[in-house]
Amino acid sequence: MRNLKRILLAVLILVLVMAVLAFVLDNQQSVSLLFLGWAGPQLPVSVVLVLALLIGMLIGPVLGWFLGRTSRTNRKRLD
Repeated sequence: MRNLKRILLAVLILVLVMAVLAFVLDNQQSVSLLFLGWAGPQLPVSVVLVLALLIGMLIGPVLGWFLGRTSRTNRKRLD
């Protein structure tokens, strides 16, 4: 059973890597983002989307931790 879980995990990771590789290879067009007058460098679409995903993966847990912490302090004040 333990080996089956390892094999399934390895297959899942391999499929995920293949999907990311296919996405990167299919999205090589260069784009430049413009935000509030600031123009970013020209990067492939895949790089922009992967960077946005990674930034979201960093901000999400931090924001969740911060909001959870403030709700705990509010509950303590009510008790």
